[in-house]
Amino acid sequence: MIDISLFVLMLLGALLALAVYLPLRAGQLSLATPGFYTIGGTVAALLSTQLPGLGGSDAVYPLTSLLLEMIVAIAVAGLLAFLIGKPVLKLRGIYLAIATIALVEILRVVLLSSPWFGAAVGIFAIPQPFEGPEGYLIAYGLLLAIVAWACARLERKPLGMAMAAIRDDELAARCMGVSTDQVKLIAFVLSAIVAAAAGVLAAHYFNSWNARQANFDASITTLAFVVLGGSRTWLGPVIGGLVLTALPELLRPIGDLRLIVFGLVILLGPIFIPQGLIKAKQS
Repeated sequence: MIDISLFVLMLLGALLALAVYLPLRAGQLSLATPGFYTIGGTVAALLSTQLPGLGGSDAVYPLTSLLLEMIVAIAVAGLLAFLIGKPVLKLRGIYLAIATIALVEILRVVLLSSPWFGAAVGIFAIPQPFEGPEGYLIAYGLLLAIVAWACARLERKPLGMAMAAIRDDELAARCMGVSTDQVKLIAFVLSAIVAAAAGVLAAHYFNSWNARQANFDASITTLAFVVLGGSRTWLGPVIGGLVLTALPELLRPIGDLRLIVFGLVILLGPIFIPQGLIKAKQS
């Protein structure tokens, strides 16, 4: 029988995949998602453990305090994305990918070297807003539904169409009057907001948090979600995140061979299904 915890992680993977998808829709290969995810988790861990007043008098951590953490984390991540996005998004392609990986590594080193953020040990005993994994399943399900609905709406709005135009041909989009720099920055900030919101819930779910959540492996894994699922529509990253998160656990009965199978799926997927599992409808 599949544990509920696996479904929680699958929903988390789908959310992070959508965070990667948003810049990709605007043609930006950003691998900064784990960094913003870590910011969200760090903000939640600090607020919930350092501010006793947020815990209230009940044994269960109040949902209002969880919502406050999410608002603060979204504000911090969004502001940071806005500040670093302006210079970083002037880069393109692999250069942007390298720059965003560097940002994630800088953030990781800063957090790991600072005692205030728990240093290498991390922050423990993060209070629980839910009595069991079922609560997190519902919370992540609601968050994923909201983000997926917003992405679906975005694809049909002028902003989403402008993002797709930049992805297909940035020069042509600029000639048509699209403010490419502004659109790319908006996509980058939206990505940071989604990742930070996912990180807030993750910090409580895992009950401990440290900056090792942001690393190169996490950047590649979240990108693989989108590559396998498909980057042309919001449903692709969701499917990719769900499948690739569940796959290692489903393959656990075959032991260490599951890592080989998992690697082959990531390697051969783009070769045989270059547009991903989900293809966008032709308009």
